[in-house]
Amino acid sequence: MRKTLLSLPLLLVLAACQNETQILHTTTVSYDTSYKPAVFTDSLRLQKIKKALPVIDSLYKRHAINNHFPGMAYGIVVDGQLIHTGAYGYTDIKKKIPVTAASLFRIASMSKSFTAMAILKLRDEGKLSLDDPAEKYIPELQQQQYPTADAPRITIRHLLTHSAGFPEDNPWGDRQLADTDQEFMEFLRKRISFSNPPGIAYEYSNLGYALLGKIITNVSGIRYQDYIRENIWQPLGMQHTEYEYSNVAPEKLAHGYRWLNETWNEEELLHDMPDGSWGAMGSMICSVEEFARYMALHLNAWPPNNTADTAPVKRSSVREMHQPWRFSGFNPEYRYPNGRKCAAAFAYGYGLRWMQDCDQRVYISHSGGLPGFGSQWQILPDYGIGIVAFANRTYAPFGNINLVALDTLIKLANLQPRQLPAADILEKRKQELVNLLPHWENATASGLFAENFFADNPIDSLKKYTREAFTKAGNIVSISPMRAENQLRGSFMLNGEHSDIEIYFTLSPENPPLIQAFGIWERPKR
Repeated sequence: MRKTLLSLPLLLVLAACQNETQILHTTTVSYDTSYKPAVFTDSLRLQKIKKALPVIDSLYKRHAINNHFPGMAYGIVVDGQLIHTGAYGYTDIKKKIPVTAASLFRIASMSKSFTAMAILKLRDEGKLSLDDPAEKYIPELQQQQYPTADAPRITIRHLLTHSAGFPEDNPWGDRQLADTDQEFMEFLRKRISFSNPPGIAYEYSNLGYALLGKIITNVSGIRYQDYIRENIWQPLGMQHTEYEYSNVAPEKLAHGYRWLNETWNEEELLHDMPDGSWGAMGSMICSVEEFARYMALHLNAWPPNNTADTAPVKRSSVREMHQPWRFSGFNPEYRYPNGRKCAAAFAYGYGLRWMQDCDQRVYISHSGGLPGFGSQWQILPDYGIGIVAFANRTYAPFGNINLVALDTLIKLANLQPRQLPAADILEKRKQELVNLLPHWENATASGLFAENFFADNPIDSLKKYTREAFTKAGNIVSISPMRAENQLRGSFMLNGEHSDIEIYFTLSPENPPLIQAFGIWERPKR
């Protein structure tokens, strides 16, 4: 999950160019049973998180008051479990119905990741490809007039990543929820106005996700609402989640409000049309309790492992949603809401936003905003934690406060990301290297090194700078554990009397893997 910020643009280009693999039900995968997934090393992390919760509660209460929220609910998920919820205010101001974790809020664009997940599930079932032209499933798109003669046809992947060339359509898209399928098709037949040719730029598009909803309906043979209900909600136990507000029990439904002229003004709730497609971009109605089940699905996709995959959507497909498929920005001056400066890169995955900061933290998130409602959720897969928050005020902001809350939890609980145990082959090569150093006796004949190694590292040079490092370090008194970067790369320390020696090496893709790259550095005592 972790990548350096400096290599991000290259990684994004490479990722976008990769051909997807269609996974059919008959596919079997041969795998290495010795693979060691990353693990948390602090057995007290949950207790430490719980100890910090009163601070988090005070942050959200103050946020609700300062932003004039009629009502608010939030929840914290750790290691796939909802460990804490908070609530403030009312779902219905007139009736004074208190908000609870079971209250149902319209979550707006947080709906998009469910639409994306449904598309990936259909892909996994072999019913479509992400690089299929969208017009294959929506014939009305065949008549579109593209901006340039060399423009590519819009693909499903373009729609998933907001790169179809459509203009950013907030707040216009908010008011389309109640459009029927007939109205949507008529809109398409009149042709879409493009801001860019497809495939060259990120621009947030509600229209793109409405088209994905139509594709789900046409490919599955049932309404996209029903496909998502049957294939995602029900397996996760999301029994009260809805698209249409009239299906929600009145005592559970949050009414939406706009803060205007120092008072709350109730917003009209928009219907989700049974034969419409716009709800795929933002119509879902959900509670903190049930959305936490969906968050658990995302958190439990990490780390990759060999356990049985029993989720309604494959873990690998969920992780695919989290990847930075379309670069959207880099801010070298980015600051956390508390003022901490930390450069950050931003991208869009499939129905989800991606951010990586200067500390290599990766955040997966999405916000939602509609007349009467605002919401946001964020997870840190490497830390196993996430937060979701809803409010019934127009475009209620949660992005900053959720960042503050997660940052606060990490600091107060001294949370560390999962650590990758060293693979057996790394440990084996480490010991073999230790036995060779510092003299490199018979190294060229040892069979430990890849074909390129001594061509890139002449043995005389290796002996010279290794001897220098050992001379400065003095007697080696201990050897530190292996620090794995991945299954085939890592480092360790030789702890000397006067200074330490860091050894770094990378193994080749051969079987068995051999040492292809090596580094040695003197490190001062800390």
